[in-house]
Amino acid sequence: MNPSVPRLSYCILGPIRATRDGEPMSINSGCRVGSVVMAVVLAVCSASALAEESDPRVKLAEQFAGVSVEDIKDSPIPGVYEVAVGAQVAYMTVDGKYLLRGDLYDLDTNENLTEGRRSEARAAAIRNLDTAEMIVFSPPKAVPVRHTVTVFTDIDCGYCRKFHDDIDQITARGVEVRYLFFPRTGPNQASWRKAEMVWCSDDRQAALTDAKAGENVTSEPCGETPVASHFGIGEQIGLRGTPGVFTDGGQYIGGYLAPDELLQTLDQLDSAQAAAN
Repeated sequence: MNPSVPRLSYCILGPIRATRDGEPMSINSGCRVGSVVMAVVLAVCSASALAEESDPRVKLAEQFAGVSVEDIKDSPIPGVYEVAVGAQVAYMTVDGKYLLRGDLYDLDTNENLTEGRRSEARAAAIRNLDTAEMIVFSPPKAVPVRHTVTVFTDIDCGYCRKFHDDIDQITARGVEVRYLFFPRTGPNQASWRKAEMVWCSDDRQAALTDAKAGENVTSEPCGETPVASHFGIGEQIGLRGTPGVFTDGGQYIGGYLAPDELLQTLDQLDSAQAAAN
């Protein structure tokens, strides 16, 4: 506390002469200053409380675990809020009586507004990822990188294996593949343990390729692996199956696509994005 402002205890303890800048100041003056300070504090607290009471989002957020006021925003529909936690998006009436799940379209533009919001959340999650925590397959040195995709994969998933069978063709087309683990059966299951074995291998690319070919990959424990983190991110962005292929912009391409089809899809998404800008 600033020593030039008398504390409220001066008014309670009795004959204490406070000073301000070295000059004596009466107790009564000190009491008045203390009262002003307290009045300001009470005013600030009251204003904050009133602001909370006047914002209906406060009560709405209290109804749902894991939802904060910041997760609730105005939607394009009057009287309806957008509630977004990660890539999970829903809509709620201002009075909290009705909750809507589904995609919201702008019929003038035929734009899926809900998917746009999901893509923003996915893109933010992908941007925060460190490539050192992934297994990355890059195009050959003579081939420029045209696109980058982040792929959630399960070693025992049939279509994940089919996608990886094409990895050389995919990278030859200028597509960089960044793998994250998403063992669908969850922790402490065979697929989870296989993912950790691959991560702890000296050559992770070779180990992943061998594991997806059905070979038994073994390695020494290497401490904490990113498998749990990858799995959590997949759940956060609403992943429901593997392979889960996402662009840098957060667009969900879906599951397995043949190399030419994947490249064509990525080119089309880039063209659409360029046209929108």
